[in-house]
Amino acid sequence: MEYEAVIGLETHVQLKTRSKMWCGCANQYGSEPNTNVCPVCLGMPGVLPVPNDEALRLTVLTGYLLNCEIPRFAKFDRKSYFYPDAPKNYQLTQYDQPSTQNGFVEFEFAGAGSTNGLGRVRITRAHLEEDVGKLTHFDRNSGVDFNRAGVPLMEIVSEPDITGADMAYEYLNALKDILIYGNVSDCDMEKGMVRCDVNISVRPVGSKELGAKIEIKNMNSFSGVRRAAEYEIARQIAAVKRGEKLIQSTRRWDDEAGITDEMRTKEHAHDYRYFPDPDLMPLAPTDAWLAEVKSCVVELPLARKQRFMRNYQLPPSDAEVFKNNTKLGDSFEEGIRAFPEGIQGEQRTKLIKLVANLLINSSRSKNVKQSESSASEPLNIATPYPIGEVVNLAILIQNNTINISIAQQEMLPEIVRTGKLSTATVQANTQVSDTAAIEKFCDEAIAANPNPVTDYRAGKVAALNSLKGQVMKLSKGKANPALVGEILERKLKA
Repeated sequence: MEYEAVIGLETHVQLKTRSKMWCGCANQYGSEPNTNVCPVCLGMPGVLPVPNDEALRLTVLTGYLLNCEIPRFAKFDRKSYFYPDAPKNYQLTQYDQPSTQNGFVEFEFAGAGSTNGLGRVRITRAHLEEDVGKLTHFDRNSGVDFNRAGVPLMEIVSEPDITGADMAYEYLNALKDILIYGNVSDCDMEKGMVRCDVNISVRPVGSKELGAKIEIKNMNSFSGVRRAAEYEIARQIAAVKRGEKLIQSTRRWDDEAGITDEMRTKEHAHDYRYFPDPDLMPLAPTDAWLAEVKSCVVELPLARKQRFMRNYQLPPSDAEVFKNNTKLGDSFEEGIRAFPEGIQGEQRTKLIKLVANLLINSSRSKNVKQSESSASEPLNIATPYPIGEVVNLAILIQNNTINISIAQQEMLPEIVRTGKLSTATVQANTQVSDTAAIEKFCDEAIAANPNPVTDYRAGKVAALNSLKGQVMKLSKGKANPALVGEILERKLKA
């Protein structure tokens, strides 16, 4: 019998607020332990919480970004459990009436569970709660830092729509991009701003009934989620095939060993004794407040990439760069709006691609030191390109006035450095299109390089590129490449 995985994710995201959820203490990473604390976030007797309006706003904004419904009534509940990093012995959270519900995320994914190259994961809810402190374990004792206790935390719960480890990975990256685009969270994994619980079950292929849900707690990297899911899916399938009965439980991921270990059998909702918090009023957003929040909705990353491909006929790789680097993409679009009115049709299409090529290649050259980063990661460039000058340079290339290689290597850096393209630089780098001059360079290259000449005449067409390179070297990069190719071919076939 063949088995399939069913995965749901609970993603916890710290919100981008200046203060904590219920008090005025700073929401600040890296402070000395227990310095951003007060009686409220330490859970002292008699204190009263006051909701952070910005956290409420960011939660509803997330709901809009994730295509959710926004209920007109929501409330906070107490979730009771004892743990050293929870100073109140309960967590303030939203249980049966959250601030958002019933949404979805679409993202690029071509594996099982996708349609036309897109994956879709339904969102059960994105609800607001508070973070707990941080435990540090030493040799013979442990310490707790309550600086993080009370930080606004949003939990985004997916439906069990994820079919495998790769789909989980792509969903998490898409979710992270959306939250960063919306300025909801910085999503800095190294600072613990995003953590994830992974719920996995297996069932026979074709079955509609879910198997026993096994949860892997507190994953702090997306690559870790993928590795843990790969291991756990294989472990569960092997166990079921041996005839073992899986039970609902919670496990931890040992990254070094590459295995999951059982921590405890899973609690159920009634174990937490949820009840409405008596110190907090229910939430009843007004039409005006919802309209103000909705006005902050931004274009989503996938929609931006699709629009760049559709409107500007860019290849997916170029559109991906402009999706990841929003400042560069905005500059690109500003340049297109600055095109002279007479440039239309095919000429306009080619000029658009030239501008994109100049911006992207220049940006990549500025990030050579980041070569250890994945090619799929954002370029993180904030260079203020004088885009009008970049467009002028692209027009010079299109008119065969300037060689594109020289433009990228010599002229674009000058634009970035000085903010303009000088007439002297243009004159010094104007492309040589004089046939007689190029024929002379070609004759010299042919005479000095008999081996590639012989190879080309023997049918090795690629040998022509070596001769082209020699001609460009002799002309100091100024010869018209198209004309060089034509003249070389004519002379070699003579």
